[in-house]
Amino acid sequence: MKLTILGGGGFRVPLVYRALLADHAEGRVTRVTLHDVDADRLAAIGGVLAEQARTVPDAPAVSVTTDLDEALRGADFVFSAVRVGGLAGRAADERVALAEGVLGQETVGAGGIAYGLRTVPVALDIARRVARVAPDAWVINFTNPAGLVTEAMSRVLGDRVIGICDSPVGLGRRVARVLGADPGDAWFDYVGLNHLGWLRGVRVAGRDELPRLLADTEALGSFEEGRLFGADWIRSLGAIPNEYLHYYYFNREAVRAYRGAGRTRGAYLRDQQAAFYGAPSLDSWHATLAEREATYMAANRAAAGAGDRAEQDLEPGGYEQVALALMRAVARDERATLILNVRNRTTLSVLDADAVVEVPCLVDANGAHPVSVAPLPHHAVGLVAAVKAAEREVLAAAESGSRETAVKAFALHPLVDSVSVARRLLDAYAREHPELGHLV
Repeated sequence: MKLTILGGGGFRVPLVYRALLADHAEGRVTRVTLHDVDADRLAAIGGVLAEQARTVPDAPAVSVTTDLDEALRGADFVFSAVRVGGLAGRAADERVALAEGVLGQETVGAGGIAYGLRTVPVALDIARRVARVAPDAWVINFTNPAGLVTEAMSRVLGDRVIGICDSPVGLGRRVARVLGADPGDAWFDYVGLNHLGWLRGVRVAGRDELPRLLADTEALGSFEEGRLFGADWIRSLGAIPNEYLHYYYFNREAVRAYRGAGRTRGAYLRDQQAAFYGAPSLDSWHATLAEREATYMAANRAAAGAGDRAEQDLEPGGYEQVALALMRAVARDERATLILNVRNRTTLSVLDADAVVEVPCLVDANGAHPVSVAPLPHHAVGLVAAVKAAEREVLAAAESGSRETAVKAFALHPLVDSVSVARRLLDAYAREHPELGHLV
């Protein structure tokens, strides 16, 4: 099989290749094509992958190209992980939002809206190119904001685009560990949107073990989400929130922590990766990755007094394993249950059929099929509906080029508290990002 990776010069590509190197089963990926608009980054990552493959006799062959159609031709799977504007764009998103006193994180709040506005047109172009050049390919989307971008691409590709994220995987793994269960043996009742979901149950051998965890204050304080949110708040919700909900439930504290930090997360990663790409090697990649993982959500942990990340959480989140399991399930009909971003159909009654949601799915050769879940609790309905409404305005603005629709996208988001702020945000982002110059 051929796998094409868009954003092939990206820092996390060696994680995907490492997972492929460990797969020796029949029908595995044997060819990998990396595509990127930056030839220097392609060369850097290509060199790291060559080092990874040095001791693996049957390693998938790797080629690189800056020609999108060439990359897509003959692909069985397309892994999309592009970053429009690069890390400099992410840093600008954060800086502009924080200047207005609102959150600029790349998938949440004003930063997520800005990132979506400039990414959706690119994602739609990629989807159209896939439909034309590789119509039988399955697209696995990791481009952020992952749920929004997956929904945009689904308007062209239908159910042949599936979004993935490592946050639910990490949450499930941590909770299972505290419960003394094997994550592979557990069923996770997880539901919501990307970076806006709740773990509502953990079934092991037919029994829901989550109530046992909720009743144990010491156990709740022993893993990352428990320390971020606190045992009392988690018990009030009756569910364990995705870590990104810290931006919503403790917004003032998060904004204050980000404003007080020496550098935003995007600026930190921009500087860190510039050093890596200046002298790339497998050893420097490992060192950079370890530092990146150790500092993940550091401002949020500082705001919550949660301390450093646990040693067990420093291994990267596992999105590459989700991608590999997804490819296996589709290509070999090795049925799997995975938490994915897919079209809602009738899964959540508060959203329409085409809205992309993040829920458990049964995956087989025909794709990913969302599993029926219990209705959202009322406290979650409001957030999910409001964030989806803002996402829909991003999609409408990308299609129409309407400035007022883009303002509406900012203003409707629950973490932007004023229409006047929304207008100033859009003006400031348009000055930072030429990609938004089409909005009139």
